Amino acid sequence: MADHETLAELESRIAFQEDAIDKLSEMVAKQEMDIERLTRVVKILNVQLRELGSEGDIPAADEAPPHY
Repeated sequence: MADHETLAELESRIAFQEDAIDKLSEMVAKQEMDIERLTRVVKILNVQLRELGSEGDIPAADEAPPHY
């Protein structure tokens, strides 16, 4: 009887771990998509800032502010 209980407990643990791995995998995939989207947004914003900076309205990001 003890062997049967041990086996059932191990099967239960494996099932729980497989479920946890599946959920974590989904979460990682979603975060990867979020990171890719945010990276695209940052690139777009950098281009827009450079364009504004070239018009003289805003100093370029790597220039020191005038009070330095």
